[in-house]
Amino acid sequence: MSGTRASLRISVSSLRAHKRRFAGTFTAVLLGVAFLTGTLVMGDTLRGSFDTLFGDAAGGTDAVVRGANVVTVPGDTQGTREPVDTALIEKIGRTPGVAAVAPRIEGAGQLAGSDGKPVGGQGPPTLAGNWIDDARLNPYQLAAGRLPERTGEVVLNRGAAEAGKLSIGDTTVLRTPEPVRVKVVGLATFGGEDGMGQVTYTGMTRADAEKYLTAKPGQAASIQVRAGPGTSQRELVDSLRAVLPSGVEAITGQRSADENQEMISGQFLSLFTTLLLVFSGIVLLVATFSIHNTFAIVVAQRTRENALLRALGASRRQVVGATLAEAGVVALVASAAGLLGGIGIAAGMRALFPVIGFPFPEGALVISALSMLLPLAVGVVVCLGSALLPAVRAGRTAPLAALRETAVDDSGASRTRAVVGTALGLAGIAAIATGVFAAPSLVLAATGAVLALAAFVVLGPVASSVAVRFLGGPLDRLRGVSGALAKRNALRSPRRTAATATALMIGVAVVSLFTVFGASLKATMDQTVSRSFAGDLAVSVPAFGGGGSGLSPGLAPALAELPEVGSAVGLGKGVAEVDGDGRQLTVTDPPALAKGFALGSVDGSFDGFGTRGIAVSRAQADDRNLRVGDTTRLTFTDGRKETFTVKAVYERSELAGDYVITRAAWAPHRTQDADTLVSVTFADGVPAAEAGAAVEKTAAAFGNPDVQTRDEYARTSAGAIDMMLTLIYALLALAVLIALLGIANTLTLAVHERTRELGLLRAVGQTRAQLRAMVRWESVLVAAFGTAGGLALGGLLGWVVVEASEGAGDTAFAFALPPAQLALVGVVGLTAGAIAGWRPARGAARLDVLRAIATE
Repeated sequence: MSGTRASLRISVSSLRAHKRRFAGTFTAVLLGVAFLTGTLVMGDTLRGSFDTLFGDAAGGTDAVVRGANVVTVPGDTQGTREPVDTALIEKIGRTPGVAAVAPRIEGAGQLAGSDGKPVGGQGPPTLAGNWIDDARLNPYQLAAGRLPERTGEVVLNRGAAEAGKLSIGDTTVLRTPEPVRVKVVGLATFGGEDGMGQVTYTGMTRADAEKYLTAKPGQAASIQVRAGPGTSQRELVDSLRAVLPSGVEAITGQRSADENQEMISGQFLSLFTTLLLVFSGIVLLVATFSIHNTFAIVVAQRTRENALLRALGASRRQVVGATLAEAGVVALVASAAGLLGGIGIAAGMRALFPVIGFPFPEGALVISALSMLLPLAVGVVVCLGSALLPAVRAGRTAPLAALRETAVDDSGASRTRAVVGTALGLAGIAAIATGVFAAPSLVLAATGAVLALAAFVVLGPVASSVAVRFLGGPLDRLRGVSGALAKRNALRSPRRTAATATALMIGVAVVSLFTVFGASLKATMDQTVSRSFAGDLAVSVPAFGGGGSGLSPGLAPALAELPEVGSAVGLGKGVAEVDGDGRQLTVTDPPALAKGFALGSVDGSFDGFGTRGIAVSRAQADDRNLRVGDTTRLTFTDGRKETFTVKAVYERSELAGDYVITRAAWAPHRTQDADTLVSVTFADGVPAAEAGAAVEKTAAAFGNPDVQTRDEYARTSAGAIDMMLTLIYALLALAVLIALLGIANTLTLAVHERTRELGLLRAVGQTRAQLRAMVRWESVLVAAFGTAGGLALGGLLGWVVVEASEGAGDTAFAFALPPAQLALVGVVGLTAGAIAGWRPARGAARLDVLRAIATE
């Protein structure tokens, strides 16, 4: 017990005497814990807000009647259900316990704003449906204006109206996907909010909804039911099940609300919080290296102090305990401050999202015990774990070290380090090669990437000497004595240089990884369009993630009739189970498809499909052992099973999809029909400008979709990648900031360590400007080493991700190294290194020469 007290007293005394030494460590822990806390609090708050929102919105619905048959395709959690017959409403209304019943007719409907541009569609869906008169059954509440009473009148959710700058009395176009001229007569809220996030909603009359959103009148997505007094939701559902026909089911209103909440949580919130947690991990990893380096330097600086303690009777355990106690105090204080900072980050994010167009439900921050305890524990563990090796090294200090000036650092020449690092590198290369080429596996390739990262870290001190000599070569000529001294200082402690640079290396590597991956995705899209799109023009509606309403199926036939157009074909979507597996179908005109898209080698023919012909991509045909002339069974959402004959097997499916059927085959099973893309080929001899003008004029009558050349379409398709990269760079900025704080902290401690040396340099004639330049260039050299290593590692990891993704799936990825973007990353890294060295250089130049020379 006395030993523990002695260690604690020593550590507290050391912290009081050297508070500024741990400023960088404190900041790194604080920022890492704050980011993690903010992520957890934000995730809990959003879940709680959406729970409340859906609960309030569906509070009056006690049961939902819907189709029991559902087809779920990969990437769609809820699936596509068969519509229900609205003729059931009368029977449901007579069921005991029912107080009110209303159909819910719903489909895609994208509004055009006052400027003619589409509102929403960048991920969240754009919905349209019938306005339900029963206020308790309708999740939307009228907030201003009146209800739609005549054809063409609509109510908008207030958030969509504000985004489109639309007011009551304005007229606009609603794409269903047929363009419909509508007049805004009212504004609504959802559960008391302006909308459900970025989802847009347009409420129509029931007649308009049946006309534009269903395949035929008398269909609804579901039927909402409200119970009478004294009837529970479970009792109501039991009563309804007794009168419902086969293929129709009833669920409680609570279950429906839970499913909607699960959809939001599973598709968005989980992805959102997972992304933030990944970046929190990167931030904490970078912080680990910065913290470790700080304690390693502090322990090295206190070699004589620790040796004197050992000579005076302190045990190794007490010295180790004192160092870990310092780390523990810093960890607890910084983590506690990080918890407060994290709550502030979460509050700031809630305030920021509406400003940038991502409104979330209002409500107080949800601060759970897990959101507080987990970051606190992580902060303490990271700090103690980072200080463990330096603490053990401090405990091994021999009492005779008190007689030495300093210890010589030969870590860079360690044979063991070189052997271990090389072994890790070879193992990583073997795992990468196996996971990419021999047995394609993302898991195996990722394991190899982790081993490669470990090899970079272990070999850092070994490589730092060579790298610094190479990178610092020009300094002798460009900066003279200051440059030579900067290079010598960076070479003085290979382990310190490598550890300082490693934090920056990881940040730059992750930035480079996403830069390379983003460029590869763009190259893949460009390659896909170049390989598979055979048309001269592409007509599409901007929509990310399928959030828009699509194009009218009548557009392609209208374009095909133009004398300037040789052919025009639209790609529609359908769903069905193919031999038991949910799959996306491409609904189109097969003969025209072969003209508008390059399908590669084709077995069979795209002619004569009728209503029972199907074309299958070669990848899917091989998986299912299908050949031309074979049959396969499709089960649609209406429960009908039909046998299709394989008429063609084609090679390229990037744009055409894996299964192609005719519109006539899809018509009996469709609900709301829409195309996602129209390929237009000019007639022979017609100038491109003339044909393009004719296409744009005709397309304008169908909601004014985008008419683009092949290259323009490829660039537009890749626009979402730039949005993704911008978000990623913003998140990674914190990791890079912590790495730069680590460099600044290391240099500050190094200046303190070399106080006497710097004083002697000033005494023999070095100017303040030369001293500042020496420290700054040392910082630039360390940053250059970390940046160069990060660029190399990021490029390698980017290649692994691209190649492994291609090997693990059917998509043909194209690897691309963007030299301009990577060069910019390199310049930013070097510039940041110079900035990180500014404060330590300024402090070094202010040293009093006589006091510095007198320093022990």
